[in-house]
Amino acid sequence: MTLHSSRPSLKTVLIASGVVLTLAMGVRHGLGFWMQPISQANGWTRETYSLALAMQNLMWGVFGPFAGMAADRFGTMRVVIVGAISYMAGLVWMALVTQPTLFIVGSGIFIGLALACTAFGAISGIIGRSAPPEQRSWAFGISSAAGSFGQFLMMPVEQQLISAVGWQNAFYVLAALVLLAMIPMAFYLREPPVSHASGPQQSVGAAFSEAIASRSFWLLLAGYFVCGFQLVFIGVHLPAYLKDQGLMNPNIAVTALALIGLFNIVGSYYAGKLGGKIAKRYLLSAIYVTRAVVITVFLLAPLSAWSVYLFAAGMGVLWLSTVPLTNGIIAGIFGVKHLSMLAGMVFFSHQVGSFLGAWLGGYLYEHQGSYHIVWMITIGLGLLAALINLPIDERAVKRVAVAA
Repeated sequence: MTLHSSRPSLKTVLIASGVVLTLAMGVRHGLGFWMQPISQANGWTRETYSLALAMQNLMWGVFGPFAGMAADRFGTMRVVIVGAISYMAGLVWMALVTQPTLFIVGSGIFIGLALACTAFGAISGIIGRSAPPEQRSWAFGISSAAGSFGQFLMMPVEQQLISAVGWQNAFYVLAALVLLAMIPMAFYLREPPVSHASGPQQSVGAAFSEAIASRSFWLLLAGYFVCGFQLVFIGVHLPAYLKDQGLMNPNIAVTALALIGLFNIVGSYYAGKLGGKIAKRYLLSAIYVTRAVVITVFLLAPLSAWSVYLFAAGMGVLWLSTVPLTNGIIAGIFGVKHLSMLAGMVFFSHQVGSFLGAWLGGYLYEHQGSYHIVWMITIGLGLLAALINLPIDERAVKRVAVAA
């Protein structure tokens, strides 16, 4: 059997997709470090750069279902290659463009498309199709852990690049790294046409209609909205928040964001592992409740470097732990043939939340001088998401066979 017609092994898929996710998520999580140097260099307020990152997250969500559809239809390899090229273009764009509207729109389109093609939505399909059902949740956990490792690895790298070569050159270095590492990995993600996959040969339209008619699908959408809001608000605004509170050492924020990535390697792996044994909706609910508790304790406790590190460790365990559970529920309910597309649809909701988390943090800071209200919103949404996930029905949909 030729390489083109054979399906890669699960091990190969996990390694290659792990490298792609490590870079895609690692670079993206560190973009908050550029907020102050770019804003100072161009004479912008924090709201301008916050809006640019918010636009990236929103466009990631907009492109997500289409990137997933393309991955299901044409193969993950082609989609990852497009994503790598777009990522490079977006980073170069952020280094060169100084006009605010062009910066916001251009980086939003390039980076948004790049993440849609190289992050969890587009990658989930080949993982779900390569893993047997009993290992699927675990495999999703491994891929989420790779994204978390990227955050742990790339946070200090990006901060050191900015310090060593300047913020513009740091973008150029990352652009080259993304292109040179992702494209070779893409060739290990070849797979035969998905129409050859086992199971009902459902059309894209039928899969879409089936999903939007499902109450559980809408509950997943609502829960994932909260996840996006919480993560991006913290990821983008935590460094600035700590400086506002008097922790001026930038290494504290770098260490905190790296710790989030480090601890989520464990959190994502065990979330995926437990998702094969315990109802995933209960695990999702527990994650959102615990996030609300961790944030509340962080805000009430005396602020110090160690309180920040403990907060980062606690949030880290919970950070991307929702991803293997959410994708596992989608695969369990609807199957794997259109998994990338359906995961992209759910992730669109996540990215609408991400847009609001990034933008609202900057907007309210500029108008009120603090992040207090956004922290309160983040806690309240966590409690709401915990309730939303409980009624999800994880059983596979029953499809009526189509007569010949």
